[in-house]
Amino acid sequence: MKIYITGSHGFIGSHLVQYLSNLGFDMMPLARGEMPSMKADALIHLAGENIIEKRWTASHKKKIYDSRVITTQNLAHYLIENDLVPKVFVSASAVGYYGDRGSEILTEDSVKGEGFLADVCSDWESASMDLQDARVCHTRFGMVLSKDGGALAKLLPLFKAGLGGRLGSGSQYMSWIHMDDLVRGIHHVLVTDQLAGPINFTAPVPVSNKVFTKALAQAVHRWVGPPVPAWFLRLVFGEKADGLLLVSQRAVPEKLLKSGFSFNVANIEEALAKK
Repeated sequence: MKIYITGSHGFIGSHLVQYLSNLGFDMMPLARGEMPSMKADALIHLAGENIIEKRWTASHKKKIYDSRVITTQNLAHYLIENDLVPKVFVSASAVGYYGDRGSEILTEDSVKGEGFLADVCSDWESASMDLQDARVCHTRFGMVLSKDGGALAKLLPLFKAGLGGRLGSGSQYMSWIHMDDLVRGIHHVLVTDQLAGPINFTAPVPVSNKVFTKALAQAVHRWVGPPVPAWFLRLVFGEKADGLLLVSQRAVPEKLLKSGFSFNVANIEEALAKK
């Protein structure tokens, strides 16, 4: 199977290219702004501006939006106009689609939430709706756990120093997935014809921030640090505090489980202890 991939040098993309290449897939990375030159069996679209690194200023929010929505629209239109639509089009999305939902259990059928990321994810998914000849899958990623990148790599130094504490009340739910299951899950999506539309890429058991904090402290053999008040997070991070750090999303992978996918890393303690 020949597969184009955007964002191949990113956190998820680099792991995915290695995993699928080892399985014998012919991976064809697309550089930023590059378009496919031939028809492939599948295209995995992961490119997008980092949402964690910077404060959400108006200009950075525009970069976050355009790098996801506009680039996906441009890619989809190019594929259609040049008769290069693949059999499978896998486009990243996120559980940010659901907004702040408290303890509500969120499946792929749950309605869109409110807020900046919910709007981005909704438009991001709609951007590929014209690819009617492809099986289009939107992978709604939770927080991706791997010690060599992403949010966990940024948290580890704090927790190893004994400074890792819960965020706000700590009651907010965190939907997460280990990188090992993420790459396995995308392979499953590629070869499972029944899967299409939004697909929650989250472990079966989301946890509260308080539980996550305790598990990570235990994984690095440290005490839980002092809690970080919500007001302080808002002062330091601005809008990103409520949109990313204090938001509660209790998403479950209903479609993956019903299609026969099994998780190798299903509990948070195992995920955080994994090398």
